[in-house]
Amino acid sequence: MKKFSLIFFLFFSACSSPSPGLNSCKYVREAVDGDTARLADGRLVRYIGIDTPETRKKINNVWKEDFQPWAGEAKAFNRSLTEGKCVEIETDAEPVDKYGRILGYVFIDGKLVNEELLKQGYAVLYTRPPNIRYSQRFITAQKYARENKKGLWGDYETIDSDSAFKYVGQIRSVQGTVRSTYRSEKCIFLNFGANWKTDFTAVIFSSSLPSFKAKGIDPAVFYKNKKVEVTGRIREYNGPEIIVNIPEEIIVLDN
Repeated sequence: MKKFSLIFFLFFSACSSPSPGLNSCKYVREAVDGDTARLADGRLVRYIGIDTPETRKKINNVWKEDFQPWAGEAKAFNRSLTEGKCVEIETDAEPVDKYGRILGYVFIDGKLVNEELLKQGYAVLYTRPPNIRYSQRFITAQKYARENKKGLWGDYETIDSDSAFKYVGQIRSVQGTVRSTYRSEKCIFLNFGANWKTDFTAVIFSSSLPSFKAKGIDPAVFYKNKKVEVTGRIREYNGPEIIVNIPEEIIVLDN
């Protein structure tokens, strides 16, 4: 009994010792999907800076299992890294989201799980200000995955902006020419068609503009009439749209 107690004490002590800049070690009960984990105390951790394909869909206000392409692989990879293990969680400017989930950078054995998911092609960039501490590392990780056709990058076909409506809810890369732009009080809209109410649009919120300004880019001017590729989750709001948070989420294909 004494031997068991000693082993438990040593395990608990090692798992509870915080690293510099990190919260104490937390036990992961389960990997919920590719970018979310549930801790032993029931709290959810949403990984900062990335987005992975969804494992479920809301139908008639009820969530049902519905695996998008690469959702299962992303969840399995997250599980292999975190489930049943102790992880250290680092928060950024916003420690929780509007749903009460912890917003975290998840570390285990010296690895940043958020970054690993990007590097292996199971996730795409979703870096939203003000939570941008590791954005440059994430940009580099996605570039590596894309260049080496890792995961979804070796499988997903780029779609044209006219077809974006077919993929609402999914992560995709969309190509097209920015026909017009519009600057409102809250956003800049990059319109890919003649009808902004039905055609594909890339949306940049005002809170994200500093990252563009830092690179000398005024989105309303710079992207107009250029052929570009935008990667992210396609949403439905006055037609299909992708919310863009940093310049690296838009690739200019011509000048």
